[in-house]
Amino acid sequence: MSELTKPVDFRGGGFAPKRRRGMGLLVFVLLILLAEWGTRTGFISNLTLPRPSDVVLTFVELWDSGLLFKHLIPSLSRLAVGATIGASIGIAVGVMIGLFSYVRAGLVPLVAALFPIPKIALLPLFVIWFGIDEASKFALIAFGTFTPTVVATYAAVDNVDRSLIRMGQSFGLTWWSIVRKIVLPGAMPGILSGLRISLAIAIILLVAAEMLGAEYGIGAYILEAGSLYDLERLFAGVVILSVLGVGVSTVIGAIEARVLRWRV
Repeated sequence: MSELTKPVDFRGGGFAPKRRRGMGLLVFVLLILLAEWGTRTGFISNLTLPRPSDVVLTFVELWDSGLLFKHLIPSLSRLAVGATIGASIGIAVGVMIGLFSYVRAGLVPLVAALFPIPKIALLPLFVIWFGIDEASKFALIAFGTFTPTVVATYAAVDNVDRSLIRMGQSFGLTWWSIVRKIVLPGAMPGILSGLRISLAIAIILLVAAEMLGAEYGIGAYILEAGSLYDLERLFAGVVILSVLGVGVSTVIGAIEARVLRWRV
């Protein structure tokens, strides 16, 4: 093959990051090995950090006793219900703010007033309104998920390329077709990025809600372990929350890969 017909490497990816498989896992393994070495040699006090091997044994005990699922299933159900309600309403309200000027004028000041309020501070109020049972936990998680989702959604709608909208208008597309084929697909990356943040906040609020008036749940488990100064159980609960966060991020990533396949 001559120099003139030599194929040129594809350069359309821009600054798209390359996937480096295994690097994240390698970092976790190195940190765990460092902690194990430090606690065994005395470089790290066992009063401040338990041995990772002891935390693993705690997981085995939780699994064998059945307590792992007794705590995990209620937490997952609360997270699923509360986050689904908050995110669904948040996306709907955010899209309406982005599309309709009257809705924007009426709701943006309200959202701006609600957004900076620490949601954990509202937990006693939700308990008064909805009782100490599941309803108050659902309400806290939903409200905490709602406000960042609204902000991310209408910002994503605002950032859709206006030249694409004008092009759709010039081709005679209806308003609904422009929204469905241009605005929503263009806003989807921003909406999904906002969901990552919203769901992380939902996990934080889940723990706070379960620390008040819950018999079972990861938050209740962590509170009990902390009150007994049981570091192995405490760190086991923290690891469960970390794995839950990674799982949520993985699900959002899978949705991005499927929904945003049109991006190069």
